[in-house]
Amino acid sequence: MHLDVIDLRAFYYNTKLGRSAQRSLQEGLRALWPNTEGQIIAGFGFAAPFLRPFLHTSEKVLCLMPGQQGVMHWPPGEANLSILVEEFNWPLPAGYVDRLIVGHGIETCDHPGELLDEIWRVLAPGGQVVFIVPNRSGLWARRDVTPFGYGRPYSLSQLESQLRKHRFHPDRHVSALYAPPSHKPYWLKSARFWERLGKRLDYSMVAGALLVEATKQIYATPKSGLREAVKRPLGVLEGLAKPKPKRAANRTGNGTADRAAP
Repeated sequence: MHLDVIDLRAFYYNTKLGRSAQRSLQEGLRALWPNTEGQIIAGFGFAAPFLRPFLHTSEKVLCLMPGQQGVMHWPPGEANLSILVEEFNWPLPAGYVDRLIVGHGIETCDHPGELLDEIWRVLAPGGQVVFIVPNRSGLWARRDVTPFGYGRPYSLSQLESQLRKHRFHPDRHVSALYAPPSHKPYWLKSARFWERLGKRLDYSMVAGALLVEATKQIYATPKSGLREAVKRPLGVLEGLAKPKPKRAANRTGNGTADRAAP
């Protein structure tokens, strides 16, 4: 079940907790993708808050929003780059996107396998995708005061297993949102401290979100015919000596063999 675009926009752009979460997730993405110059970047779900750092450093940026969620103008004050799409049928040619960010997309999707197949289709050979998902063991998945409290939370092993089944190779992952999901001023002011501490200790179990990077796999087409040529054909009576023809003898007209002259 997808969240409504109005609620998502209100959280990320109108609340201090949302802006703090936006900053933390952007830093995680930048750690994975420090340079996207000359590449086509796309986002699916509600990825607008995470696309901003790539807006002016990439060849092209697209923001795809599913019809079940709704669409909004993005980026504010500039030419619109957001597109309303069908969940499993995007208006993009195959192999078009170099890198893709999926935020609030797979955990709210009723048929994640079909979504992964569509992601695989639009990615270029060797293209990369980052999935931003609620961490199953984190605090943010246990409270519904943020968008990470909705949908299907994932553990790292669960998401990686699903990606492998759909022709993706999990590469790296980072964690984010170590501060508690609270609107109280104390936790908001100390959010940066908790982020630094969580990353230093690499204590991903308590993180609110996982950012998992995966690469599109291209399998080689097998050649037709036998895989290995038979080096030596097998005989029907393998191991038995082949019969040798008997040497013919010169015979006289009366049936006796002629002896050679001394």
